[in-house]
Amino acid sequence: MRVLGIETSCDETGVAIYDTDKGLLGDALYSQVAMHAEYGGVVPELASRDHVRKLLPLVRETLQQAGTTPEQLDAVAYTAGPGLIGALMVGAATGRAMALGWGIPALGVHHMEGHLLAPMLEETPPAFPFVALLVSGGHTQLVRVDAIGEYSLLGESLDDAAGEAFDKAAKMLGLAYPGGPEVARMAELGDRSRFRFPRPMTDRPGLDMSFSGLKTFTLNTSNKLRVDGELAEQDQYDIAAAFEEAVVETLAIKCRRALQQTGFKQLVIAGGVSANQRLRRKLGDMVAKEKAELFYARPRFCTDNGAMIAFAGAQRLLAGQQSDLTILAQPRWPLDTLPGI
Repeated sequence: MRVLGIETSCDETGVAIYDTDKGLLGDALYSQVAMHAEYGGVVPELASRDHVRKLLPLVRETLQQAGTTPEQLDAVAYTAGPGLIGALMVGAATGRAMALGWGIPALGVHHMEGHLLAPMLEETPPAFPFVALLVSGGHTQLVRVDAIGEYSLLGESLDDAAGEAFDKAAKMLGLAYPGGPEVARMAELGDRSRFRFPRPMTDRPGLDMSFSGLKTFTLNTSNKLRVDGELAEQDQYDIAAAFEEAVVETLAIKCRRALQQTGFKQLVIAGGVSANQRLRRKLGDMVAKEKAELFYARPRFCTDNGAMIAFAGAQRLLAGQQSDLTILAQPRWPLDTLPGI
C-alpha cells in the first residue's frame, strides 16, 4: 500500500509518501519558524494561510521525489487533530479533496499517534508493548502502548507541557523564537551545578507532572540577577543549564517509575522535545540501569512531519479503517479514545 501523508497541525507543512513494502519513498517539509519569529510565537491565521500556499507545491515535490504518480497512490492520510483548527482544516480539506478526485480512500490521523509511531520508521524499531513519553510544545504524556490504538494514559502534565515551558523560559532569558533549541544550545555553555532548580512533583508518588512552578522559579532567579534590566551572558548560560537539567531529570524520574509500574523494558520518546540531546543522554543512562532499551526517531522526524502521518495512516488503512466524506478536524482529541486495529 502506498500512502500520501499530510501534516498541517501547527507551523510546519509536511508531506510524505510511505510504501508498506518499500518504506519511505519521499518526504518534504516547510517550516514557518522564520515567519512567526517576528511575533515571538505562532500566529494561527498566518499559519493557516501559509499552509494554503505551501501544501500543493510540497505534494508535487514529494510525488516527484518518490517517482510516484497520483494513479500509483492507494490512499491519503492527513492530520485531523489535535492542533490549530484553521491549520488542520487546510490539510484535511486538501487531503479529502485529493482522495476524492483520485478515487482513493482518505483517513484522518491523530497527530500524537503519528509522533508515537515515528520511531518505527527507524531501522531498529521498538516492539509492542512499551512505555511512550510524548513530549512536545503542546503535550507531555506518559502512555502505556500495548498495540496500535491500545493506549492507556499513565500520567501527564497538569499545566504547561515541557516544550511550552522551554519556550517560556527562553522568553524570560531574552532568547529568540523558537525558544526550546535556544535554551538547549545555551545550556551546553552553562554551569549545571551553580543553581538547583526544583524537580516538580517528584517528591510524591504518581506519574503526573507540572512545569508551571519551574517556569516561575526561572523567572524569579533571572530577575534577581538582572542589572539595569539585563542578564549577564554567563548568567543566561547557567540559568538555561539549570532549567534544562530540572526538566530532563524530572522526565527521567517519571519515565523510570512508568517502566517499573508496567514492568516493560522498552521506552519510546517522541515529539519535538525528544530531539533534546541532554534528555536523550539522561534517559539513556536511566534505561541502562533499569536493563531496558530506549527508542527515538531521527531529529527530522521528531518535529512535525508528513512521514509520521503517512506511516500511522498506513497501519490503520491496512486494517481496513478509513474516513467517510466528512472533513475531520478536531483541535482537541484525547489519544486514548482512538480505536484499536
